[in-house]
Amino acid sequence: MQVILAESAGFCYGVRRAVELARETAEASGGCWMLGDLIHNTQVVEELRQLGVQKLESIDTLQAGDTVVIRSHGESKQVLDWLEAKGIRCVDATCPNVRRIQTLAAQAEKEGRTPVIIGDAAHPEVAGIASWCEHPLIFSGPEAVSEWLETCPEARETPLTVMAQTTCIRELFETSWKIVKKECTNAKKFDTICIATHKRQSEAAMLAAKADVMVVVGDRKSANTKHLTEICKESCPRVLQIENADELPPDFFSGCSVAGLTAGASTPAGIIKEVYAAMSEEIKAVENNEESFEELLNQSFKTLNTGEKVTGIVTAITPMEVQVDVGAKQAAYIKFSELTDDPDAKPEDVVKVGDEIETYVVRVNDVEGYAELSKKRLDAVKVWENIEQAVEEKTVMEGTVTEENKGGIVVSVKGVRVFVPASQSGQPRGADLSAMKGQKVQLRITEVNRARRRVVGSIRSVSDEARRAAQEEIWNNIEVGKRYTGTVKSMTSYGVFVDIGGVDGMVHISELSWSRIKTPSEVCKVGDTMEVYVISFDPEKRKISLGVKDHSVDPWQVFMDKYAVGDVASVRVVKLMTFGAFAEVVPGVDGLIHISQIADRRIEKPEDVLSEGQIVDAKITAVDEERKKISLSIRALLAPSVEEPEDEIAEDGEEE
Repeated sequence: MQVILAESAGFCYGVRRAVELARETAEASGGCWMLGDLIHNTQVVEELRQLGVQKLESIDTLQAGDTVVIRSHGESKQVLDWLEAKGIRCVDATCPNVRRIQTLAAQAEKEGRTPVIIGDAAHPEVAGIASWCEHPLIFSGPEAVSEWLETCPEARETPLTVMAQTTCIRELFETSWKIVKKECTNAKKFDTICIATHKRQSEAAMLAAKADVMVVVGDRKSANTKHLTEICKESCPRVLQIENADELPPDFFSGCSVAGLTAGASTPAGIIKEVYAAMSEEIKAVENNEESFEELLNQSFKTLNTGEKVTGIVTAITPMEVQVDVGAKQAAYIKFSELTDDPDAKPEDVVKVGDEIETYVVRVNDVEGYAELSKKRLDAVKVWENIEQAVEEKTVMEGTVTEENKGGIVVSVKGVRVFVPASQSGQPRGADLSAMKGQKVQLRITEVNRARRRVVGSIRSVSDEARRAAQEEIWNNIEVGKRYTGTVKSMTSYGVFVDIGGVDGMVHISELSWSRIKTPSEVCKVGDTMEVYVISFDPEKRKISLGVKDHSVDPWQVFMDKYAVGDVASVRVVKLMTFGAFAEVVPGVDGLIHISQIADRRIEKPEDVLSEGQIVDAKITAVDEERKKISLSIRALLAPSVEEPEDEIAEDGEEE
């Protein structure tokens, strides 16, 4: 017997780069943070933690000046923008291949094309890519693509840009592309499957074809490890996915002559070496073992007891049940009613042959030689344990609003109904709570009664905490001249209030535009995004004065660069006075059209001819550079022979 190790097993370039960056950053800064797991490997994450790379589940607790290492799978654009706005240093360990897909997706949408991603929508890499565009389409494979085209025939005319998750199985991607290419009239393809991933998958397929057993090493959360396992199962009858050498079954190699070994991209070389050594030792032990097959078989049997947890391998799936090998004398199975709560799901939607599954023993019949198992009951127990733990640890959980009822709303958290009173919904008193149905929300569990199956939560506590943190962040870092991207929250006759990240600042009407305006609604509306800067602030009164006008631009100089005496300008009448009308020549610079220069006849008052807001052509007849005053004439254009008076430049204070 021999053990053959795949050449490309283990760390890929992107993972190795991420781990090295995290180690260097922790050493240089004395500690840093990672958002979730840097890579999908528990052992490596723990090693990084010991070096000072702490795992952070929520970004709300970060402070300005903190250092965050972005994981190899990448991060959403919204999170990256938030980190930058908060002044948090980011060390970008995103795999270059992932970064390329993010760029392709964003570019496609800029070109008016719809980005199509073939991959796992729940995977952090795919979720991150999707955030770089507004309307991406994500499909798990060719079946999902075909269903979409059948239900949306107009999609065949839509310009599409098709790309793949870096760890996508090539056959899934190529088959999906063939369907799109055949059905759609305007589609582009970008082969974004990582070259290292494709090489690793190809080697695994060739090795599995000649091996009696295959061992795939990698974290169970790793997508590329899962794909390697699926590929190996297509060619090898006995495939085992493990995380480390301790999970190797003692009799797994019995009767084999060639054992293959490969590993996912997040598996460090140390673990691969340990598994290789353990496989070699196990094969030697099998060869040297003189015990009979029957004795070995009997020794391997487990004793099953009702109520205990057992782990097994799915060996067969029928419409009514799932058969599981739990290493016991009894034949074990799970009724479909004990597999999932989803009435629309099929057994093959929940598990696949070869999957490792943890279950709960419902009943053992030694006489007839079978054991009934339940996955659903074990899942329910785990969920309730998590819910109870969340109360003690005040953990922020995520759920979906499913309904409105008397006094509040119901949020589904991992399948458990959580009641959120209206006062804790985070909405104003009297708001229509039905509008929240279908929304994903974050909340804290405040009360659990497992016996009565009653759970109460609060969305408000999470939103209030986030708002307070955002406000403190603003006040801790605010300074005169600092710029923000804000949102117009409300409007008054004298200005607008702009939310700059949890704190509202006031933009006076005079700061909204160089042009003369009567109401803020002429230049903006509630909900608009507005670039502002801090003019002044009072921390004690919690007041902030903001500006929009760019004071680095001198409107008078703009006028002088553009016009000279004798030029004709298209001007806007901004104010009517008894002695004439003021008109805007360029934003921020007005000129006077004296009453005698409004028409080619005598008029009693300017409003007999002009109205505020009217656009007219006027000749520039005089410019007082020292006092920055301009005289205009409409009459000069009507009767060019009339000499323009030189004493009609507006005196200081005439406008008033």
